[in-house]
Amino acid sequence: MYPMIDKQRTGQRLRYLMELKGLEPRDVQEYLSLACVQTVYRWLEGSNVPSVDHLYALSVLFGVPLDDLLAGNRDWGRTPRDYALIRRAYMYSQKLLEKSVA
Repeated sequence: MYPMIDKQRTGQRLRYLMELKGLEPRDVQEYLSLACVQTVYRWLEGSNVPSVDHLYALSVLFGVPLDDLLAGNRDWGRTPRDYALIRRAYMYSQKLLEKSVA
């Protein structure tokens, strides 16, 4: 069997990364200059996946490699524990930024 993208799990990853950044679907819509927010909701529910161009832009927005956005039957992406560590590091960096600005 050849590698395939799991749309449901990819949508779950996108949702999780959006939560980490504190982004709403409308924020992603505006960032990508999409005509309507429904496109983002379709990605999150797993009925569609973003185009390659949108995946590339999302990887920049979230600061993760493309492989970490996609989930498939060949899952070489990060584990939930890895994402927990990333979240902790991100929150810590935000606190450091707040202190340096003050």
